[in-house]
Amino acid sequence: MIDPQKIPHLMKYMGSKREILEFILSSVKDLNIKSEWFCDLFAGTAVVGCSLRDKYNLQINDIQTYSSVFANTYLMNLGKGFTAERINEIEAHAKSLVAEFYSKYPELKFPYFTKISFDKLSKIEKKQQNLINKEFDVGFHLFTKYYSGTYWSFDQCVWIDSIRAIAEECHGTPEFYIILSSLIYAMSYTSQGTGHFAQFRDVNKENMSDILIYRCRDIWPLFEKKFNELINVLTIKVRRKFRITSLDYLDCLRIIEENSIVYADPPYSSVHYSRFYHAIETLVRYDYPHVKYKGRYREDRHQSPFSKKTEVASAFKLLFENIKLRKSHIILSYSDNGMIPPKDILRIGKDTLGRSYSSKIFKKGHKHSKMGRSDEHNMEVNELLISFKRN
Repeated sequence: MIDPQKIPHLMKYMGSKREILEFILSSVKDLNIKSEWFCDLFAGTAVVGCSLRDKYNLQINDIQTYSSVFANTYLMNLGKGFTAERINEIEAHAKSLVAEFYSKYPELKFPYFTKISFDKLSKIEKKQQNLINKEFDVGFHLFTKYYSGTYWSFDQCVWIDSIRAIAEECHGTPEFYIILSSLIYAMSYTSQGTGHFAQFRDVNKENMSDILIYRCRDIWPLFEKKFNELINVLTIKVRRKFRITSLDYLDCLRIIEENSIVYADPPYSSVHYSRFYHAIETLVRYDYPHVKYKGRYREDRHQSPFSKKTEVASAFKLLFENIKLRKSHIILSYSDNGMIPPKDILRIGKDTLGRSYSSKIFKKGHKHSKMGRSDEHNMEVNELLISFKRN
């Protein structure tokens, strides 16, 4: 197995398994399942599956397209394709695109200063937010139009669009994924939100000093830092097979290899990940979608049955039915405060899989980050791994 410390951090992510990665990997090892294939079914940031890239052939799947960017970043064979000068070339190219954009629209200036009045700051924010109604006649302006003055400033959005344009020039190569992952990291740490993109914060007299900290951060230094880290750390050649898909969980299970180990980490709560990470999905797809509401969500964002009280039990039953159909094994991550009690999951699993499977539960205390959803930043829970191993 790969040392968990060798899997670079790419984004603030609700429900991330990074902090309990060693617990998950040791539990997988303890189960001693003989298999060639490991499927990370709801991969998210893909750290669980990709940590096992030297032990199993991998299927990394998540219906959110951004997950495939992380998986490709971790699994692509970088070899010696990058030189120290490459980051300088990208910077020069990005600066030229940014300068070109500003020369095209010299009237669009929204300066931020550490000492600024509340009224002036509010006006600057509103003017940027109104750019969603402006027609731009230059390519790669999606973030500048949709998101200026929301999660990011106008200047940050111009840089985001410019770097995204450079990524597209490298589409289909390892560099495409390195650039996008580094950009996502920079976006995550310049956003004035609370660690996600469900809603941006409206400026008030209490939060304006904090918002200004993020507004005054530059995209490029964070991008450069992560780009250099990735090309220096991800040097291990992946020698096993891997497949990366962006499918619904049932579609993915239909095509996994028989006798696969399936690691399933479905949503635990009524929160839909597509609401919290819609902006990152849009960055990857870059398709100028129709957006709605204050948060400027994609109209086509995915709604998981695991996050719906009326559908969650049926979703688990279908999960187990398809595991049985593929003669595979499952290790399920869940919390004791999830949408459905763990004892109900265990019952559904036993009823569906029958006596040909043996079950085991691993438990670990854990603090779930609420990512700004309440006054309490973390919540004490028991993280459970519920396994069903085919006899």
